[in-house]
Amino acid sequence: MSKKHFISSESLSIDTVNHIMYDNLILELSESATSKIKKCRSYLDEKIEASDAPIYGINTGFGSLYDKNISKEDLTTLQYNLVKSHACGTGNEVPKSVVKLMLLLKIQSLSYGHSGVQLATVQRLIDLYNNNIYPIVYEMGSLGASGDLAPLAHLCLPLIGLGEVEYEGNRITGEELNNKLGWSPIKFMAKEGLALLNGTQLMSAYGIWASIHSQRLLQLSNITGALSLDAFDGRIEAFHPLVHQIRPQKGQMAVAKSIHELLSGSEIIKQPKKHVQDPYSFRCIPQVHGASTDAINYVNEIFISEINGVSDNPNVFPDEDLIISAGNFHGQPLAISFDFLSIALAELGSISERRTYQLISGARGLPHYLVANPGLNSGLMIPQYTAASLVSQNKQLCTPASIDSIVSSNGQEDHVSMGANAATKCYKLINNLYSILAIELLTATQALDFRRPLQTSVYLEGVYSNFRKEVAFIKEDRLLHDDMMKAEKFLKHFEI
Repeated sequence: MSKKHFISSESLSIDTVNHIMYDNLILELSESATSKIKKCRSYLDEKIEASDAPIYGINTGFGSLYDKNISKEDLTTLQYNLVKSHACGTGNEVPKSVVKLMLLLKIQSLSYGHSGVQLATVQRLIDLYNNNIYPIVYEMGSLGASGDLAPLAHLCLPLIGLGEVEYEGNRITGEELNNKLGWSPIKFMAKEGLALLNGTQLMSAYGIWASIHSQRLLQLSNITGALSLDAFDGRIEAFHPLVHQIRPQKGQMAVAKSIHELLSGSEIIKQPKKHVQDPYSFRCIPQVHGASTDAINYVNEIFISEINGVSDNPNVFPDEDLIISAGNFHGQPLAISFDFLSIALAELGSISERRTYQLISGARGLPHYLVANPGLNSGLMIPQYTAASLVSQNKQLCTPASIDSIVSSNGQEDHVSMGANAATKCYKLINNLYSILAIELLTATQALDFRRPLQTSVYLEGVYSNFRKEVAFIKEDRLLHDDMMKAEKFLKHFEI
Protein backbone atom coordinates (compact mmCIF):
# COMPACT_ATOMS: atom_id res chain seq x y z
CA MET A 1 0.00 0.00 0.00
CA SER A 2 1.37 3.42 -0.98
CA LYS A 3 2.48 5.73 1.77
CA LYS A 4 0.81 9.12 2.11
CA HIS A 5 1.97 12.64 2.73
CA PHE A 6 -0.63 14.92 4.28
CA ILE A 7 -0.53 18.47 2.99
CA SER A 8 -0.53 20.77 6.02
CA SER A 9 0.93 23.98 7.39
CA GLU A 10 4.00 22.10 8.66
CA SER A 11 7.14 23.38 6.99
CA LEU A 12 8.50 21.48 4.04
CA SER A 13 12.23 20.83 3.88
CA ILE A 14 14.41 19.86 0.93
CA ASP A 15 14.65 16.34 2.34
CA THR A 16 10.88 16.12 2.80
CA VAL A 17 10.21 17.19 -0.77
CA ASN A 18 12.82 14.74 -2.01
CA HIS A 19 11.15 11.98 0.01
CA ILE A 20 7.69 12.85 -1.28
CA MET A 21 8.83 12.99 -4.88
CA TYR A 22 11.24 10.12 -5.24
CA ASP A 23 9.53 7.67 -2.90
CA ASN A 24 6.26 8.26 -4.79
CA LEU A 25 4.17 9.25 -1.78
CA ILE A 26 0.46 9.85 -2.33
CA LEU A 27 -0.73 13.37 -1.48
CA GLU A 28 -3.76 13.98 0.67
CA LEU A 29 -5.05 17.15 2.29
CA SER A 30 -4.93 17.18 6.07
CA GLU A 31 -8.07 18.13 8.00
CA SER A 32 -6.54 21.48 8.92
CA ALA A 33 -5.68 22.29 5.31
CA THR A 34 -9.17 21.30 4.16
CA SER A 35 -10.72 23.51 6.84
CA LYS A 36 -8.56 26.50 5.91
CA ILE A 37 -9.35 26.20 2.21
CA LYS A 38 -13.12 25.97 2.87
CA LYS A 39 -13.07 28.83 5.36
CA CYS A 40 -11.25 31.15 3.00
CA ARG A 41 -13.55 30.32 0.08
CA SER A 42 -16.69 30.87 2.18
CA TYR A 43 -15.38 34.22 3.40
CA LEU A 44 -14.61 35.32 -0.15
CA ASP A 45 -18.03 34.26 -1.44
CA GLU A 46 -19.75 36.21 1.35
CA LYS A 47 -17.60 39.25 0.65
CA ILE A 48 -18.45 39.24 -3.06
CA GLU A 49 -22.16 38.79 -2.37
CA ALA A 50 -22.29 41.57 0.21
CA SER A 51 -20.54 44.30 -1.75
CA ASP A 52 -19.91 45.65 -5.23
CA ALA A 53 -16.73 47.43 -4.13
CA PRO A 54 -13.83 46.73 -6.53
CA ILE A 55 -11.42 44.02 -5.37
CA TYR A 56 -8.47 43.52 -7.67
CA GLY A 57 -8.61 40.38 -9.77
CA ILE A 58 -11.89 39.28 -8.25
CA ASN A 59 -14.30 41.75 -9.79
CA THR A 60 -11.82 43.84 -11.80
CA GLY A 61 -9.62 43.28 -14.83
CA PHE A 62 -5.99 42.25 -14.49
CA GLY A 63 -2.72 44.16 -14.68
CA SER A 64 -3.20 47.56 -16.23
CA LEU A 65 -6.91 46.69 -16.66
CA TYR A 66 -7.38 46.88 -12.90
CA ASP A 67 -9.72 49.86 -13.38
CA LYS A 68 -12.25 47.82 -15.38
CA ASN A 69 -15.10 46.59 -13.18
CA ILE A 70 -16.58 43.17 -13.90
CA SER A 71 -20.22 42.30 -13.19
CA LYS A 72 -21.06 39.46 -10.82
CA GLU A 73 -22.53 37.53 -13.74
CA ASP A 74 -19.16 37.53 -15.50
CA LEU A 75 -16.84 36.66 -12.62
CA THR A 76 -16.52 33.00 -13.66
CA THR A 77 -15.93 33.93 -17.30
CA LEU A 78 -13.24 36.36 -16.15
CA GLN A 79 -11.28 33.52 -14.53
CA TYR A 80 -11.65 31.18 -17.52
CA ASN A 81 -10.50 33.92 -19.86
CA LEU A 82 -7.51 34.65 -17.64
CA VAL A 83 -6.21 31.08 -17.75
CA LYS A 84 -6.80 30.69 -21.49
CA SER A 85 -5.31 34.06 -22.48
CA HIS A 86 -2.20 33.63 -20.34
CA ALA A 87 -1.23 30.23 -21.72
CA CYS A 88 1.36 31.76 -24.02
CA GLY A 89 4.42 29.67 -23.24
CA THR A 90 7.02 28.72 -25.80
CA GLY A 91 10.46 27.15 -26.05
CA ASN A 92 11.51 23.82 -24.59
CA GLU A 93 9.13 21.81 -22.48
CA VAL A 94 9.73 21.91 -18.74
CA PRO A 95 11.09 18.50 -17.61
CA LYS A 96 8.54 16.18 -16.03
CA SER A 97 10.39 16.11 -12.71
CA VAL A 98 10.06 19.89 -12.48
CA VAL A 99 6.39 19.85 -13.58
CA LYS A 100 5.59 17.38 -10.81
CA LEU A 101 7.34 19.67 -8.33
CA MET A 102 5.27 22.58 -9.65
CA LEU A 103 2.09 20.65 -8.88
CA LEU A 104 3.27 19.79 -5.37
CA LEU A 105 4.31 23.35 -4.58
CA LYS A 106 1.13 24.91 -6.00
CA ILE A 107 -0.95 22.53 -3.86
CA GLN A 108 1.12 23.44 -0.79
CA SER A 109 0.75 27.17 -1.39
CA LEU A 110 -3.03 26.97 -1.88
CA SER A 111 -3.43 24.84 1.25
CA TYR A 112 -2.65 27.70 3.64
CA GLY A 113 -6.10 29.23 3.14
CA HIS A 114 -5.08 32.68 1.88
CA SER A 115 -5.85 32.17 -1.82
CA GLY A 116 -9.64 31.76 -1.97
CA VAL A 117 -9.79 28.64 -4.14
CA GLN A 118 -12.39 25.90 -4.02
CA LEU A 119 -11.54 22.62 -2.37
CA ALA A 120 -12.38 20.87 -5.66
CA THR A 121 -9.70 22.87 -7.48
CA VAL A 122 -6.98 21.86 -5.06
CA GLN A 123 -8.19 18.26 -5.12
CA ARG A 124 -7.95 18.14 -8.91
CA LEU A 125 -4.33 19.31 -8.71
CA ILE A 126 -3.74 16.51 -6.21
CA ASP A 127 -5.37 14.05 -8.62
CA LEU A 128 -2.97 15.14 -11.37
CA TYR A 129 -0.03 14.64 -9.03
CA ASN A 130 -1.10 11.28 -7.63
CA ASN A 131 -1.88 9.86 -11.07
CA ASN A 132 1.44 10.94 -12.56
CA ILE A 133 -0.27 13.24 -15.03
CA TYR A 134 2.16 15.85 -16.32
CA PRO A 135 0.69 18.98 -17.92
CA ILE A 136 2.78 20.18 -20.85
CA VAL A 137 4.48 23.37 -19.66
CA TYR A 138 6.93 25.51 -21.60
CA GLU A 139 10.11 27.15 -20.30
CA MET A 140 9.62 30.61 -21.75
CA GLY A 141 6.89 33.08 -20.91
CA SER A 142 7.47 34.09 -17.30
CA LEU A 143 9.00 37.40 -16.24
CA GLY A 144 9.12 36.13 -12.67
CA ALA A 145 7.07 38.99 -11.31
CA SER A 146 3.29 38.59 -11.51
CA GLY A 147 4.05 35.03 -10.72
CA ASP A 148 5.07 32.53 -13.37
CA LEU A 149 2.02 33.45 -15.40
CA ALA A 150 2.40 31.58 -18.70
CA PRO A 151 3.92 28.39 -17.24
CA LEU A 152 1.28 28.19 -14.50
CA ALA A 153 -1.47 28.79 -17.05
CA HIS A 154 -0.28 25.75 -19.00
CA LEU A 155 -0.01 23.78 -15.76
CA CYS A 156 -3.66 24.52 -14.95
CA LEU A 157 -5.28 24.27 -18.39
CA PRO A 158 -6.15 20.58 -17.88
CA LEU A 159 -8.36 21.57 -14.93
CA ILE A 160 -10.80 23.07 -17.44
CA GLY A 161 -10.29 20.42 -20.12
CA LEU A 162 -7.77 22.37 -22.17
CA GLY A 163 -4.07 22.14 -22.91
CA GLU A 164 -2.10 18.91 -23.13
CA VAL A 165 -0.75 16.37 -20.67
CA GLU A 166 1.51 13.35 -20.69
CA TYR A 167 -0.26 10.39 -19.14
CA GLU A 168 0.82 6.74 -19.20
CA GLY A 169 3.45 7.54 -21.81
CA ASN A 170 1.01 9.24 -24.19
CA ARG A 171 0.47 12.89 -25.01
CA ILE A 172 -3.23 13.72 -24.95
CA THR A 173 -5.42 16.80 -24.62
CA GLY A 174 -7.03 17.96 -21.41
CA GLU A 175 -10.41 17.02 -22.85
CA GLU A 176 -9.21 13.51 -23.71
CA LEU A 177 -7.85 13.16 -20.19
CA ASN A 178 -11.19 14.07 -18.64
CA ASN A 179 -13.01 11.63 -20.91
CA LYS A 180 -10.53 8.87 -20.14
CA LEU A 181 -10.78 9.29 -16.35
CA GLY A 182 -14.44 10.32 -16.18
CA TRP A 183 -13.64 13.76 -14.79
CA SER A 184 -15.72 16.89 -15.25
CA PRO A 185 -13.90 20.16 -15.90
CA ILE A 186 -13.50 22.37 -12.84
CA LYS A 187 -15.99 25.25 -12.79
CA PHE A 188 -13.89 28.21 -11.72
CA MET A 189 -15.31 30.64 -9.20
CA ALA A 190 -14.23 34.22 -8.64
CA LYS A 191 -10.49 34.71 -8.03
CA GLU A 192 -9.53 31.09 -8.76
CA GLY A 193 -7.77 31.60 -12.07
CA LEU A 194 -5.70 34.38 -10.53
CA ALA A 195 -4.82 32.22 -7.54
CA LEU A 196 -3.60 29.50 -9.86
CA LEU A 197 -1.57 31.76 -12.17
CA ASN A 198 -0.10 34.14 -9.62
CA GLY A 199 2.67 32.37 -7.76
CA THR A 200 6.32 31.43 -8.03
CA GLN A 201 5.91 27.70 -8.54
CA LEU A 202 7.94 27.43 -11.77
CA MET A 203 10.87 29.22 -10.17
CA SER A 204 10.41 27.39 -6.87
CA ALA A 205 10.23 23.99 -8.55
CA TYR A 206 13.46 24.61 -10.43
CA GLY A 207 14.88 25.91 -7.16
CA ILE A 208 14.08 22.76 -5.20
CA TRP A 209 15.35 20.59 -8.06
CA ALA A 210 18.54 22.67 -8.08
CA SER A 211 18.89 22.42 -4.29
CA ILE A 212 18.63 18.63 -4.35
CA HIS A 213 21.22 18.36 -7.10
CA SER A 214 23.55 21.06 -5.77
CA GLN A 215 23.96 19.18 -2.48
CA ARG A 216 24.73 16.03 -4.43
CA LEU A 217 27.16 17.85 -6.71
CA LEU A 218 29.02 19.26 -3.72
CA GLN A 219 29.68 15.76 -2.44
CA LEU A 220 30.59 14.45 -5.88
CA SER A 221 33.00 17.37 -6.36
CA ASN A 222 34.75 16.47 -3.11
CA ILE A 223 34.95 12.81 -4.10
CA THR A 224 36.31 13.44 -7.59
CA GLY A 225 38.62 16.12 -6.20
CA ALA A 226 40.06 13.75 -3.61
CA LEU A 227 40.49 11.03 -6.20
CA SER A 228 42.27 13.45 -8.54
CA LEU A 229 44.51 14.71 -5.73
CA ASP A 230 45.69 11.19 -4.99
CA ALA A 231 46.05 10.27 -8.65
CA PHE A 232 48.19 13.40 -9.08
CA ASP A 233 50.37 12.32 -6.15
CA GLY A 234 49.29 15.42 -4.24
CA ARG A 235 50.02 16.46 -0.68
CA ILE A 236 47.62 16.23 2.26
CA GLU A 237 49.06 19.08 4.40
CA ALA A 238 46.84 21.74 2.81
CA PHE A 239 43.85 19.98 4.36
CA HIS A 240 45.18 19.98 7.94
CA PRO A 241 42.49 21.26 10.34
CA LEU A 242 44.83 23.83 11.89
CA VAL A 243 45.08 25.63 8.55
CA HIS A 244 41.32 26.06 8.39
CA GLN A 245 40.73 26.87 12.03
CA ILE A 246 42.66 30.11 11.62
CA ARG A 247 40.38 31.12 8.73
CA PRO A 248 37.06 29.98 10.15
CA GLN A 249 34.94 29.84 7.01
CA LYS A 250 32.33 27.14 7.64
CA GLY A 251 32.29 25.67 4.16
CA GLN A 252 36.06 25.67 3.90
CA MET A 253 36.45 23.79 7.18
CA ALA A 254 33.80 21.26 6.19
CA VAL A 255 35.39 20.54 2.82
CA ALA A 256 38.89 20.18 4.30
CA LYS A 257 37.52 17.67 6.80
CA SER A 258 35.70 15.80 4.04
CA ILE A 259 38.80 15.51 1.83
CA HIS A 260 40.88 14.37 4.81
CA GLU A 261 38.36 11.65 5.59
CA LEU A 262 38.03 10.58 1.95
CA LEU A 263 41.81 10.07 1.75
CA SER A 264 42.22 8.40 5.14
CA GLY A 265 44.39 5.29 4.80
CA SER A 266 45.61 6.02 1.27
CA GLU A 267 49.06 4.57 0.51
CA ILE A 268 49.59 7.15 -2.21
CA ILE A 269 48.92 10.19 -0.04
CA LYS A 270 51.34 8.87 2.62
CA GLN A 271 54.29 8.26 0.33
CA PRO A 272 57.20 10.79 0.33
CA LYS A 273 56.73 13.66 -2.10
CA LYS A 274 59.32 15.25 -4.36
CA HIS A 275 57.31 18.47 -4.70
CA VAL A 276 56.71 20.92 -1.83
CA GLN A 277 53.28 22.14 -2.91
CA ASP A 278 50.47 21.49 -5.40
CA PRO A 279 48.71 23.71 -7.96
CA TYR A 280 45.78 25.72 -6.66
CA SER A 281 43.20 23.40 -8.25
CA PHE A 282 44.32 20.76 -5.71
CA ARG A 283 45.70 22.79 -2.82
CA CYS A 284 42.75 25.21 -2.70
CA ILE A 285 39.92 22.67 -2.92
CA PRO A 286 38.74 23.62 0.60
CA GLN A 287 38.70 27.32 -0.19
CA VAL A 288 36.93 26.98 -3.56
CA HIS A 289 34.55 24.11 -2.81
CA GLY A 290 33.98 25.63 0.62
CA ALA A 291 32.88 28.99 -0.78
CA SER A 292 30.43 27.17 -3.05
CA THR A 293 29.22 25.16 -0.05
CA ASP A 294 28.39 28.31 1.90
CA ALA A 295 26.64 29.87 -1.09
CA ILE A 296 24.59 26.75 -1.76
CA ASN A 297 23.52 26.49 1.89
CA TYR A 298 22.39 30.13 1.83
CA VAL A 299 20.44 29.68 -1.38
CA ASN A 300 18.76 26.53 -0.07
CA GLU A 301 17.36 28.53 2.86
CA ILE A 302 15.80 31.03 0.45
CA PHE A 303 14.18 28.27 -1.56
CA ILE A 304 12.89 26.55 1.58
CA SER A 305 11.31 29.79 2.78
CA GLU A 306 9.63 30.25 -0.60
CA ILE A 307 7.97 26.84 -0.76
CA ASN A 308 6.53 27.31 2.73
CA GLY A 309 4.69 30.49 1.86
CA VAL A 310 1.85 32.00 -0.16
CA SER A 311 2.86 33.76 -3.37
CA ASP A 312 -0.37 34.57 -5.19
CA ASN A 313 -2.33 37.83 -5.17
CA PRO A 314 -4.49 39.28 -3.71
CA ASN A 315 -4.03 37.67 -0.31
CA VAL A 316 -7.15 36.79 1.64
CA PHE A 317 -7.21 37.02 5.46
CA PRO A 318 -10.59 35.75 6.69
CA ASP A 319 -9.87 36.23 10.41
CA GLU A 320 -8.83 39.86 9.88
CA ASP A 321 -11.57 40.57 7.31
CA LEU A 322 -8.95 41.77 4.84
CA ILE A 323 -8.23 41.22 1.15
CA ILE A 324 -4.90 42.81 0.30
CA SER A 325 -3.42 43.33 -3.14
CA ALA A 326 0.35 43.26 -2.75
CA GLY A 327 3.40 41.68 -4.38
CA ASN A 328 4.19 38.25 -2.96
CA PHE A 329 4.35 36.91 -6.50
CA HIS A 330 7.51 38.90 -7.24
CA GLY A 331 10.41 36.50 -7.76
CA GLN A 332 13.32 38.74 -6.78
CA PRO A 333 14.47 36.59 -3.82
CA LEU A 334 14.58 33.58 -6.14
CA ALA A 335 16.13 35.40 -9.08
CA ILE A 336 19.09 36.67 -7.06
CA SER A 337 19.47 33.26 -5.42
CA PHE A 338 19.55 31.45 -8.76
CA ASP A 339 22.24 33.82 -10.00
CA PHE A 340 24.27 33.24 -6.84
CA LEU A 341 23.77 29.47 -7.09
CA SER A 342 24.85 29.44 -10.72
CA ILE A 343 28.11 31.18 -9.85
CA ALA A 344 28.76 28.78 -6.96
CA LEU A 345 28.16 25.70 -9.11
CA ALA A 346 30.08 27.04 -12.08
CA GLU A 347 33.15 27.39 -9.88
CA LEU A 348 32.96 23.71 -8.96
CA GLY A 349 33.13 22.95 -12.66
CA SER A 350 35.89 25.46 -13.31
CA ILE A 351 38.27 24.01 -10.73
CA SER A 352 37.35 20.45 -11.77
CA GLU A 353 38.42 21.12 -15.35
CA ARG A 354 41.76 22.49 -14.11
CA ARG A 355 42.39 19.25 -12.20
CA THR A 356 41.58 17.28 -15.35
CA TYR A 357 44.05 19.43 -17.28
CA GLN A 358 46.80 18.83 -14.72
CA LEU A 359 46.27 15.07 -14.80
CA ILE A 360 46.70 14.82 -18.59
CA SER A 361 49.65 17.22 -18.76
CA GLY A 362 52.38 14.62 -18.35
CA ALA A 363 53.39 15.86 -14.89
CA ARG A 364 54.55 13.81 -11.89
CA GLY A 365 55.37 10.63 -13.70
CA LEU A 366 52.03 10.31 -15.49
CA PRO A 367 52.11 9.79 -19.28
CA HIS A 368 50.85 12.55 -21.57
CA TYR A 369 47.07 12.27 -21.96
CA LEU A 370 47.14 9.22 -19.68
CA VAL A 371 47.72 6.69 -22.41
CA ALA A 372 50.62 4.22 -22.61
CA ASN A 373 51.56 5.07 -26.19
CA PRO A 374 50.90 8.80 -26.76
CA GLY A 375 51.25 9.97 -30.33
CA LEU A 376 49.72 6.94 -31.92
CA ASN A 377 46.96 7.34 -29.34
CA SER A 378 45.43 10.67 -28.30
CA GLY A 379 44.18 9.21 -25.03
CA LEU A 380 42.28 11.68 -22.87
CA MET A 381 43.30 14.76 -24.83
CA ILE A 382 39.87 15.69 -26.14
CA PRO A 383 37.62 15.04 -23.12
CA GLN A 384 39.47 17.98 -21.53
CA TYR A 385 38.44 20.08 -24.56
CA THR A 386 34.83 19.10 -23.89
CA ALA A 387 35.17 19.97 -20.22
CA ALA A 388 36.66 23.33 -21.19
CA SER A 389 33.76 24.08 -23.54
CA LEU A 390 31.25 23.21 -20.83
CA VAL A 391 33.07 25.37 -18.29
CA SER A 392 33.10 28.25 -20.74
CA GLN A 393 29.38 27.88 -21.43
CA ASN A 394 28.71 27.80 -17.70
CA LYS A 395 30.53 31.12 -17.36
CA GLN A 396 28.18 32.54 -19.98
CA LEU A 397 25.19 31.06 -18.15
CA CYS A 398 26.34 32.90 -15.02
CA THR A 399 25.49 36.26 -16.56
CA PRO A 400 22.94 37.45 -13.99
CA ALA A 401 19.29 37.50 -14.98
CA SER A 402 18.18 39.29 -11.81
CA ILE A 403 19.73 42.62 -12.83
CA ASP A 404 17.46 42.73 -15.88
CA SER A 405 13.93 44.08 -16.05
CA ILE A 406 11.51 44.85 -18.89
CA VAL A 407 8.32 46.86 -18.43
CA SER A 408 5.11 44.92 -19.09
CA SER A 409 1.33 45.28 -18.75
CA ASN A 410 1.33 48.81 -20.10
CA GLY A 411 3.60 50.04 -17.32
CA GLN A 412 1.68 48.58 -14.39
CA GLU A 413 4.27 45.85 -14.00
CA ASP A 414 7.26 48.14 -14.30
CA HIS A 415 9.88 46.03 -12.49
CA VAL A 416 10.20 42.29 -12.98
CA SER A 417 12.67 39.77 -11.57
CA MET A 418 13.48 37.58 -14.60
CA GLY A 419 13.72 34.76 -12.07
CA ALA A 420 12.36 32.18 -14.50
CA ASN A 421 15.22 32.90 -16.90
CA ALA A 422 17.65 32.61 -13.98
CA ALA A 423 16.07 29.25 -13.10
CA THR A 424 16.25 27.70 -16.56
CA LYS A 425 19.86 28.88 -16.98
CA CYS A 426 20.77 27.25 -13.68
CA TYR A 427 19.10 24.00 -14.77
CA LYS A 428 21.30 23.80 -17.86
CA LEU A 429 24.39 24.72 -15.85
CA ILE A 430 23.76 21.90 -13.37
CA ASN A 431 23.52 19.34 -16.16
CA ASN A 432 26.76 20.73 -17.61
CA LEU A 433 28.42 20.30 -14.22
CA TYR A 434 27.53 16.61 -14.10
CA SER A 435 29.29 16.26 -17.47
CA ILE A 436 32.38 18.14 -16.27
CA LEU A 437 32.71 16.01 -13.13
CA ALA A 438 32.17 12.86 -15.20
CA ILE A 439 35.19 13.82 -17.32
CA GLU A 440 37.25 14.40 -14.18
CA LEU A 441 36.20 11.00 -12.83
CA LEU A 442 37.12 9.32 -16.12
CA THR A 443 40.50 11.07 -16.02
CA ALA A 444 41.27 10.50 -12.34
CA THR A 445 40.52 6.78 -12.44
CA GLN A 446 42.71 6.43 -15.54
CA ALA A 447 45.55 8.26 -13.77
CA LEU A 448 45.12 6.13 -10.67
CA ASP A 449 45.86 3.00 -12.68
CA PHE A 450 49.30 4.41 -13.46
CA ARG A 451 50.00 4.58 -9.68
CA ARG A 452 49.55 0.86 -9.17
CA PRO A 453 50.31 -1.21 -7.20
CA LEU A 454 49.82 1.59 -4.63
CA GLN A 455 46.28 1.90 -3.31
CA THR A 456 44.22 4.96 -2.51
CA SER A 457 41.86 4.98 0.50
CA VAL A 458 39.39 2.18 1.12
CA TYR A 459 36.46 4.48 0.28
CA LEU A 460 37.98 5.78 -2.95
CA GLU A 461 39.05 2.28 -3.97
CA GLY A 462 35.37 1.40 -3.63
CA VAL A 463 34.41 4.28 -5.92
CA TYR A 464 37.13 3.19 -8.35
CA SER A 465 36.11 -0.47 -8.43
CA ASN A 466 32.41 0.36 -8.90
CA PHE A 467 33.29 2.73 -11.71
CA ARG A 468 35.50 0.15 -13.39
CA LYS A 469 32.46 -2.14 -13.62
CA GLU A 470 31.00 0.45 -15.98
CA VAL A 471 34.08 1.88 -17.71
CA ALA A 472 37.24 -0.14 -18.37
CA PHE A 473 40.83 1.15 -18.36
CA ILE A 474 41.71 2.87 -21.63
CA LYS A 475 44.55 0.87 -23.21
CA GLU A 476 44.28 2.48 -26.65
CA ASP A 477 42.03 4.96 -28.39
CA ARG A 478 38.33 4.13 -28.49
CA LEU A 479 35.01 5.96 -28.70
CA LEU A 480 35.28 8.07 -25.54
CA HIS A 481 31.82 9.64 -25.89
CA ASP A 482 30.36 6.36 -24.70
CA ASP A 483 32.70 6.31 -21.70
CA MET A 484 31.78 9.90 -20.84
CA MET A 485 28.06 9.10 -20.95
CA LYS A 486 28.60 6.07 -18.71
CA ALA A 487 30.62 8.20 -16.29
CA GLU A 488 27.86 10.81 -16.15
CA LYS A 489 25.21 8.16 -15.52
CA PHE A 490 27.45 6.67 -12.81
CA LEU A 491 27.64 10.02 -10.98
CA LYS A 492 23.91 10.64 -11.23
CA HIS A 493 23.07 7.26 -9.71
CA PHE A 494 26.03 6.67 -7.41
CA GLU A 495 24.95 6.19 -3.78
CA ILE A 496 26.91 8.69 -1.74
